[in-house]
Amino acid sequence: MDAIELHRIGRSFEDVELRVAEREIVAIVGPNGCGKSTLLRVISGLLAPDHGQVLAFDSTVAGPEPRIGLVFQEPRLLPWRSVLDNVAFPLELAGVGRSDRVARAREVIRLTGLEGFDEAFPDQLSGGMAQRASLARALAPEPDVLLLDEPFSALDAMTRERLDDELLRLWGQTGTTIVLVSHSISEAVFLSDRVLVMTQRPGRIIAEVPVMASRPRSLSGSRASAFSQAADRVRALLTSPDPAGAVA
Repeated sequence: MDAIELHRIGRSFEDVELRVAEREIVAIVGPNGCGKSTLLRVISGLLAPDHGQVLAFDSTVAGPEPRIGLVFQEPRLLPWRSVLDNVAFPLELAGVGRSDRVARAREVIRLTGLEGFDEAFPDQLSGGMAQRASLARALAPEPDVLLLDEPFSALDAMTRERLDDELLRLWGQTGTTIVLVSHSISEAVFLSDRVLVMTQRPGRIIAEVPVMASRPRSLSGSRASAFSQAADRVRALLTSPDPAGAVA
C-alpha cells in the first residue's frame, strides 16, 4: 500500500501527482518559492489544496491527520515547557493520560539522544538539541508518515551531518515513511530513495532521480559513485535553463 498519494494537487504548484510507498524516504528539491513547504503542509492536512485529492493509506486527508507528523524549519518549542513536556504535548492534546504520555516522551527522548535533558528548557538547548527535541515531539504520537521541512538547514555543517545520520538510524528503528524538503542536494541524495525535482513557481515535479545506493547508509560512504551520480543529475536539472527539457 502507498502511504501517501497526491492526485492532481494544486495550490502554489501545478497538478502534482505523487505516490510514496510505506517505509520509503523521498526528498523534494527545487528553487525558493516553488511550493515545496506548501506541498508538505497540504500533505499533512494543515492546508487544503485548491483542487485535487490527498490520500493517506487510502483515506482522504481533509484536515490535520494524526498519522502524519510534521517537523518545521525552526524547532517551535514552547519556551515555558521542559523538553519532556514539549515532547509529550501532542499526546496531551490527544487526551493521553499523564503517566502514559510521560513514558512515551521519555522513550523518544532516549531514541533522539536527549537523555539527561528531560527537564531542560528550550533556552538551555543548543540548536541541534532543540531540533532533536522537535523531532522527538513529532515522533511521540508514533506517526506512520513523517514530513520534514528543512529541519536542519539552520545548523552548522557538522551538526547537520550528524543529525542526518541520526535520522537514518531512527528511520531504521521506526520504519516511518519520510518525505523531506531540502535545499542541500547532498543531504537529499544521502537520505532518500529518490529525489523529486521541482521547477520555479508555480512548481511542477519535472523529474524523479532514483538513488541506487544500498542501505544501511553512513556518512563514510556518502562519496560513493551512486550518490555522486544522483547528485550530478539533480544538480543538472536544477541549473538547466530549461529544466523540463533537461528531463529528456
